[in-house]
Amino acid sequence: MADDQKIYMPSRPLEAGDRYGILSDFDPGTRTLEAGFQITSPFLPLPVDVVFEKDVAVTLRDGVTIHVDVLRPAGTDKVPVIVAWSPYGKGQGTSDSVMGVFNLVGLDNGIVSGLEKFEGPDPAYWCARGYAICNPDIRGVANSEGDSVLWDRQEGRDCHDLIEWLATQDWCTGKVAMSGTSYLAVSQWFTAAEQPPHLAAINPWEGVSDVYRDLVLRGGMPDHGFARQLRDYSFWGNSRKEDIIAEADRYPLMSELWENKIPQFDRITVPAYVVASYSNTLHTAGTFRAWRRMGSQDKWLRIHNTQEWPDYYDEANREDLRRFFDHYLKDQDNGWEQTPRVRYSVLDLEGGDQVDVAADAFPPAGVTATKFYLDGRSRTLTTTAPTEVGAAVYDVGANPDVVSFVTGFDQETVLVGYPKAHLWVEARGADDMDLFVLVQKLDAYGTPLQQFTVPNQSAMVQDVTERGASILRYKGSDGRLRVSMRHLDEALSTDEVPAHTFDRIEKLAAGEIAEIEIDLLPIGLAFHPGEQLRFVISGRSLLGPMMPRLSEYTPANSGQHVIHSGGDHASYLQLPLQAR
Repeated sequence: MADDQKIYMPSRPLEAGDRYGILSDFDPGTRTLEAGFQITSPFLPLPVDVVFEKDVAVTLRDGVTIHVDVLRPAGTDKVPVIVAWSPYGKGQGTSDSVMGVFNLVGLDNGIVSGLEKFEGPDPAYWCARGYAICNPDIRGVANSEGDSVLWDRQEGRDCHDLIEWLATQDWCTGKVAMSGTSYLAVSQWFTAAEQPPHLAAINPWEGVSDVYRDLVLRGGMPDHGFARQLRDYSFWGNSRKEDIIAEADRYPLMSELWENKIPQFDRITVPAYVVASYSNTLHTAGTFRAWRRMGSQDKWLRIHNTQEWPDYYDEANREDLRRFFDHYLKDQDNGWEQTPRVRYSVLDLEGGDQVDVAADAFPPAGVTATKFYLDGRSRTLTTTAPTEVGAAVYDVGANPDVVSFVTGFDQETVLVGYPKAHLWVEARGADDMDLFVLVQKLDAYGTPLQQFTVPNQSAMVQDVTERGASILRYKGSDGRLRVSMRHLDEALSTDEVPAHTFDRIEKLAAGEIAEIEIDLLPIGLAFHPGEQLRFVISGRSLLGPMMPRLSEYTPANSGQHVIHSGGDHASYLQLPLQAR
């Protein structure tokens, strides 16, 4: 049934342009790249001889043929292999678009060889340490056959077949892993759930884990900015590609189509080293969701304080990952199992971030979910519910079209875990509400604090993050919900993290005061004495688009929004307070 709901559009062949790298041409064959080989300036020369098998044909279980590149250390020793599964072309590491991304975030292109896939492991590093890298052109991409799909269980089956093919090659030890960020992380959830026998470990480094809730209809709102970019500027090929936007328009409620784009988390049992952040408004919710729900007994979580690309290519972090892979792919007794199961960050936003704080779980021990009640009269947050009723109101489209509530801290306070909003809301002059919420840190003078997540903090990056590009500048923990989609999923919801079914529409009647819960992105945030927390509610996005140049979402709002407080309608913000 899920396949019956899929909608396709024509793909376009990959042609010379900003996404076309030096090795993009179809050119099957094997060659040796000698130590010192440099694909072009400014990229890193290879430190060892590398055997490069280009455009190798691999046949999947349904007869479709895909093509992969394999880069492996020269010699006769068998090696394990790391797969980088994504629709991004095998030769895009040297493309103008990928080089431009590195420049945008402030990374030097000279830290990689250009032989890596975008967001994937670099053969220059891994081949020198006794690993092969496999870069596939997946189904429907470049010269690979078939129609491409977007984050789907089909990808898990396809990658399963590739892993089992790789394990039988005469140069392979029979052990295969996966690594990479973003799309390359998402594909790992789906692949591991298929349980390929030779998959020894995975390393998802930030990625969505529910296409409906994370990408096309977060909070039940059809915010398609990044989904459109992904659809239009990836999946170059000679056949068809899935039209995720048309599907979202035709199937705005949860259906089998969308269920098929959620990995079967309980079937992920392979050792996993998961990397997350609080600040990636595309990936954060999905990464934490997958880590919580996966069935692996051997799983580790590291929560960093930057953006995924600088974090992924950081030398110390690659060495940390190598210890994980050496343990599970080379059977080295290197003490990896003593690594804390959780290492988290606490953001300060004033230069005092804590990183690699060890814990056994997330949230860590000693965290208490604490209710801060909204007072619509004083616009404050209090730990006791107001006895008098109140309300905070704004007109949609007015200036301001936002209401906020503030609390202060007279001693050191740390939030670590999952915030949520439990609100009583009313729409006057409308039967629905698109609501956006945000938790901000204010300094002792009431000024909102923010923090860049990338090394580049130039005037241009200041500009693009002023009202958008939220993955490049952290402004706080946000959430959103279309109120008619408020029905909670009793099976998935917890007291800390509400989850909605998104399978029904419940419009508001005139005068109806609706009880809703909104999940906010996980948080790790320190407050010093005199500093404040501001909770913001609005009918428009408070962060803007997640990436530069994406179109802004226009909410389906009109009339007046009312946030009730006190009495029988005691709205509150629940925050994870760490014991002092």
